Amino acid sequence: MTDTHSTENSDRTIIRTGRDFEQEFRLDAKEAGKFLIELGKQLRDSDELTISTDEWELPFAFGEPVEVEIDFEGVGEPELEIEIELPGRTDEKAPNVE
Repeated sequence: MTDTHSTENSDRTIIRTGRDFEQEFRLDAKEAGKFLIELGKQLRDSDELTISTDEWELPFAFGEPVEVEIDFEGVGEPELEIEIELPGRTDEKAPNVE
């Protein structure tokens, strides 16, 4: 499901639950580092984060635990992959015990 969010300068598609979304970016190391620092600040300071471009916005309320996977392939052309997986936060409450 997507919604269009209007601002003074742009219309962005809001990525919501109920839709799969994926976009890959090829960045230089400096831009990737800047992105990861900003992402890290949101992870540290809140339990919600928002990732956006001029075209779309993806707000996400995350829960615990955050999973970090490090994968190093040293055969052939060495490659290091670092993956962060954030589970969605649930607003459900436990049932009453009587």
